[in-house]
Amino acid sequence: MSDTLRPDNCSIERALAIVGEKWTLLVLREAFLGVRRFAEMQAYIGAPKQILSARLARLVEEGLLCKVPYQEPGQRRRDEYRLTPMGRDLYPALVSLMQWGDRYLADPEGPPMLLTHRDCGAPLEQHFRCAEGHVISGPREITALPGPGARRTVPDGQVPAGSA
Repeated sequence: MSDTLRPDNCSIERALAIVGEKWTLLVLREAFLGVRRFAEMQAYIGAPKQILSARLARLVEEGLLCKVPYQEPGQRRRDEYRLTPMGRDLYPALVSLMQWGDRYLADPEGPPMLLTHRDCGAPLEQHFRCAEGHVISGPREITALPGPGARRTVPDGQVPAGSA
């Protein structure tokens, strides 16, 4: 009997349900660049207020951003938005997306932003590495195996092993 992994248990799909929308990714881009306040974020990404407000609320609800109150002298109290550890962990994914766009979609003059190491100034490079330290050059060097949370589907009428 051959069984396969069920498509309703996919980490990519779950992640996209949170961050897989243009305005959300642009909010995260600005957060990684140090923009924390609503008005600044709106000015940089150009999102309508309702959309930006909804995206920020969702990112707070999902735990990628947290609200931190601040108050300018003579102004009312407001919130700024800061990345949480969960949000910061998305940085490599956004950099990968940016580098793909730089490679295939940039203007003839080149990419609009360069990322460099703050200490030495060298350009940033991303690599996959296995736990043994080997650099992986592409998907042909990777094997996908079912993980502990994998759910299997079996042909109709058959009971999955271990569920009887």
